[in-house]
Amino acid sequence: MANPAPFSRFEWMIAWRYLRARRAEGGVSVMTWISLIGITLAVFALIATLAVRSGFRSEFVDTILGANAHATIYSAGQVTEGGGNTRHIEDYAAMADRIREVPGVERIAPLVKGQVMTSFNGATSGVEVHGIRPEDLQGVRRVVDPIESFGDLSRFGAEGVAGIAIGSGVARELNATVGDVIRLISPDGAQTPFGTTPRVSNYEVVYVFTAGRYDIDRTRVYMPFTEAQTYFNADGAATELEVMVDDPEDIDAYTLPILRAAGPDAILWTWRDASGSFLRALDIEDNVMFVILSILVLIATMNIVSGLIMLVKNKGRDIGILRTIGLTEGSILRVFFICGAMTGVIGTALGVALGCLFALYIDPIFSAVNWMSGGGAWDPSIRGIYALPAELQWGDVLSAVALSIGLSFVVTIFPARRAARMNPVEALRYE
Repeated sequence: MANPAPFSRFEWMIAWRYLRARRAEGGVSVMTWISLIGITLAVFALIATLAVRSGFRSEFVDTILGANAHATIYSAGQVTEGGGNTRHIEDYAAMADRIREVPGVERIAPLVKGQVMTSFNGATSGVEVHGIRPEDLQGVRRVVDPIESFGDLSRFGAEGVAGIAIGSGVARELNATVGDVIRLISPDGAQTPFGTTPRVSNYEVVYVFTAGRYDIDRTRVYMPFTEAQTYFNADGAATELEVMVDDPEDIDAYTLPILRAAGPDAILWTWRDASGSFLRALDIEDNVMFVILSILVLIATMNIVSGLIMLVKNKGRDIGILRTIGLTEGSILRVFFICGAMTGVIGTALGVALGCLFALYIDPIFSAVNWMSGGGAWDPSIRGIYALPAELQWGDVLSAVALSIGLSFVVTIFPARRAARMNPVEALRYE
C-alpha cells in the first residue's frame, strides 16, 4: 500500500481526539487549556504594547509637527551700534524669498518670539509669546484645527483689535476665557535715562485652543506679528524663520539647501534636533519591550511542551498500537505536531482578536480605568499628551502572529519527535 499523504484526514482526527482527552486520561485537557490561555494573553500583551507604542510615537510626532516648525532659521548674531549683539534677522523678507525657492519647502513664516509673564485677576503664569502673521497662523494645524477651541480666530490680527490666542493650559492657570483682557509683562521694555523699564501691555483673549500636547497648551501664546515687533523691541525685524517642508520625516535632506539659501550667518535647528533624543529613547524602549514580550510569548509556548510530553507519556500504549497497525514515524510525528500547533494557532488567533479590540476601543477602556482610579491614571504634565493613544499597524500584528506561531511550531517538534521515535515493543511490553 502507498503511504498516505502528509497531514491526512486520519492524522487530524487522532490529534483532535487527543486534544479532547478527559481528566481521567491524565489531565492533558487541563494542560491544553493552560497553554491556550497563556499564549492568548502573551499575544494580546504583545499586540497591545506594540499598538500603544506606535500610537504614542505617532501622537508625539504629530503634535510636534502640527504646532511647531519643521526647521527654524536663527541668526548667528550681529554687532549693534552700541557695541551689543543682536540675533534679530533684519532682512527676513529677502531671506524668506530665497528659502522659499528651495525645492520641497512648503511654507515659511517670520516670527518674533519671547518669554514673558502674564497675569489676570491676581493669577500669574510664565508664557512663551509667538509673534506671527494671521495668514501664517492659519498654517499651524494644531491651532487652526485643535482638539478643542473657543472664540473666533478670525479676530486674531483684525484691525482695531489687540487680540491674542492662548493655549487652554494658560487659560486654566489664569482662570481666563475668551473676551477677558490679560496683562503681559516683559522685563526688556523701553530704554530710559534710568535704565530699562519693564513693558506692560494689555491684550484681549480672542481664541483659546487645545493643541493636544500639555507643554504647548500650558505655555503658548500667539500675538500678531507687528504687535510683537513693537512689544519685543524688534521693529522691522524677526527673531527667527519657521520653515515647513513637504516631507518632515526626511528633514535632513533639506538641511543643506536651506542653509545655503539662508546665507552664511544662518543657524538651522530642525525638529529632530529638538526632539531626536526623545525619539531615540522611544526606539530603544520599543526594542527592549519587544524582546521582553517575545520572551513572554516563548514562556507561554513552553507550556505546549509540558502538555505534549504528558500526552506522549499517557498515550504510549496508543502509540505502540498505531505503529503496530502500520503508522509510520512521520505520521506519529505529525499527529503530535498537530496537537501542539493547533493550540498555538488557536491561542494566537484569540490573542490577536483581543489585542485588536483593545487598540480599537482603547478610549472607553482608558476612561473606565481612569474612572476606577479616581482620575489619576494619567498625568499629562508628565507624559505630555492627554490620553493613552493606540495605533493598530498591520506590520506589528503580523510580527506578533509570526513570532507566536513560529515559536509554537518550533517547540512542538521536540516532544513530537520523541513520540515518533518511541519503540512500539517497549510501549506494549507491560500492557
